[in-house]
Amino acid sequence: MSGSYDDSVGVEVSSDSFWEVGNYKRTVKRIDDGHRLCNDLMNCIHERARIEKVYAQQLTEWAKRWKQLVEKGPQYGTVERAWCAFMSEAEKVSELHLEVKGSLMNEDFEKIKNWQKEAFHKQMMGGFKETKEAEDGFRKAQKPWAKKLKEVEAAKKAYHAACKEEKLAISRETNSKADPALNPEQLKKLQDKVERSKQDVLKTKEKYEKSLKELDNATPQYMENMEQVFEQCQQFEEKRLRFFREVLLEVQKHLDLSNVASYKNIYRELEQNIKTADAVEDLRWFRANQGPGMSMNWPQFEEWSADLNRTLSRREKKKASDGVTLTGISQTGEQVSQPNKHSSLSVQSNTVQSVQSSYNPFEDEEDTGSTVSEKEDNKIKNVSSYEKNQSYPTDWSDEESNNPFSSTDANGDTNPFDEDTPPAMEVRVRALYDYEGQEQDELSFKAGDELTKIENEDEQGWCKGRLDNGQVGLYPANYVEPIQ
Repeated sequence: MSGSYDDSVGVEVSSDSFWEVGNYKRTVKRIDDGHRLCNDLMNCIHERARIEKVYAQQLTEWAKRWKQLVEKGPQYGTVERAWCAFMSEAEKVSELHLEVKGSLMNEDFEKIKNWQKEAFHKQMMGGFKETKEAEDGFRKAQKPWAKKLKEVEAAKKAYHAACKEEKLAISRETNSKADPALNPEQLKKLQDKVERSKQDVLKTKEKYEKSLKELDNATPQYMENMEQVFEQCQQFEEKRLRFFREVLLEVQKHLDLSNVASYKNIYRELEQNIKTADAVEDLRWFRANQGPGMSMNWPQFEEWSADLNRTLSRREKKKASDGVTLTGISQTGEQVSQPNKHSSLSVQSNTVQSVQSSYNPFEDEEDTGSTVSEKEDNKIKNVSSYEKNQSYPTDWSDEESNNPFSSTDANGDTNPFDEDTPPAMEVRVRALYDYEGQEQDELSFKAGDELTKIENEDEQGWCKGRLDNGQVGLYPANYVEPIQ
């Protein structure tokens, strides 16, 4: 009988007190809630770590993008360095937030996961061992008292029923006395029933009082046993609460960058970099490098000599080729291109610019040709508004502006009617003398500088070369020597 006993069956719960039968289940449920709260805390930390990672990536991308824009933009000097200091700050802060992400996942997350595994033990049939132990402990402590409570409830119900029956019998007896039609025998039966009812009331009352007294006697032991099981649950919950507090403090330390020395240094350094920005210094630099403070090769009187010929303008050295001088060029839809006389240069974005001359009835076939000016092609390149080193045209001579038949085009390239110079192998050369370019398409260098010759010497004694910074232009052939 005890094996099939359910302490909550037949007992009416009258309040929400812990001591009521079955109300211990809230304490048992708290154990299961503790396991779920561990999962919730791990998910919370995992999401925060993911936010830290995304924020760090966004800081890095932002810093990289704006560093390039500022470096290529028109800002210069100390203010440029102060501006770029923000990108350096973002990169360093990004590293710190990645460290925060690593601490959250590798330390805090793993710590909770391991504690949960040690504190809660799953059963084969489902649930946790700790939950079952608490459930069994409360059930065992409550079972004797619940059984007596059930007896009290039954005795109470019987007593109340007897009292109700007594009152009904007395009421019937009183009514029968006023009825003259009722014979004495019937009246006697009613009186006997009243007497039996009174006796039942006394018996049930005595039983009710007795069962209630037994319940009262069992209550102290019941309370002691329940307190003991409850205290075990409290100790288990106390471990979880203290552990959560410890973990949350660790998370707070990992998130609080204000106590990290390197974090403070980042903003201390940023402030110093910004304060070093000096408008006067930047204006002085611009004047010296881009303004009136720049050096200038002012024209001076020079005696003629064979060596000085190399410093003269290329347009003065080049002579018109023998033959008929053309007075105009017209292009038609069908261009006549002569074999072995057409040359073209490839420029950025795989765009090929070529200029072809139409058939000229005043020249021999061998005199007809086409070429592409490299500098003319450079004019079509897209220049970003952020390009700070873009060059601006300085050639203002009106004699070149709209004359397609001059010996040199507007950018100083070769005459389109000259024969092409065969390509040469690139050769490293060293400058013997200082040379300052006289025109926009000429290179400037100092004695001892090294450059690459990319085209052989032409009839006027000029070579095309490339400096180590990528600039391409012309220079006097007798100003350099090959590097052995």
